[in-house]
Amino acid sequence: MIDSEVLLQGYRLGVFPMAMDDGEIEWFSPDPRAILPLDEFHVPHTLERAVRKQSFEIRIDTSFTEVMRQCAQRRETWINDEIIESYTRLHQFGHAHSVESWQNGELAGGLYGVAIGGAFFGESMFHHVRDASKIALLALVEHLRSRHFTLLDTQWVTPHLAQFGAIEIPRPEYLYRLNKAVNLGRTFVE
Repeated sequence: MIDSEVLLQGYRLGVFPMAMDDGEIEWFSPDPRAILPLDEFHVPHTLERAVRKQSFEIRIDTSFTEVMRQCAQRRETWINDEIIESYTRLHQFGHAHSVESWQNGELAGGLYGVAIGGAFFGESMFHHVRDASKIALLALVEHLRSRHFTLLDTQWVTPHLAQFGAIEIPRPEYLYRLNKAVNLGRTFVE
């Protein structure tokens, strides 16, 4: 298991761990780095329609480890048992969180990440029901805005994240924003 303080210090310095195919843990700091600007988050029309249907219940931190396990259920994953155990420990200490979309009493989708100060580091998301992960992402953005967070780190831009306005910024700019954000007195939950 990765020590919780090592994990937190890594995030404060702009690095994060991923499990490799051989099980080894390596640390990454992409340059450029992807972020989702909280004040410019784009809600696609299809997501607006899904929100209006109100077919999902949003919960925070009710099934953290299960969200991680579901995120790991893909052909290629960087989430192994050591990563799950390490982040579950971070969750127990109040630093890792999940935003979950529930439908008819079942976990339909969600995401997890790490919160330090006014920064949230999104790690992974999944869905079993169409739009469930998108609804969770929108709920995360609204939650971060309401709590005055200033940074939503997505590590890399994917086509999925690009539709919401994810951008890449050079490492010096990222580190500047990171330093300001992690030193803010914010909490993800009470």
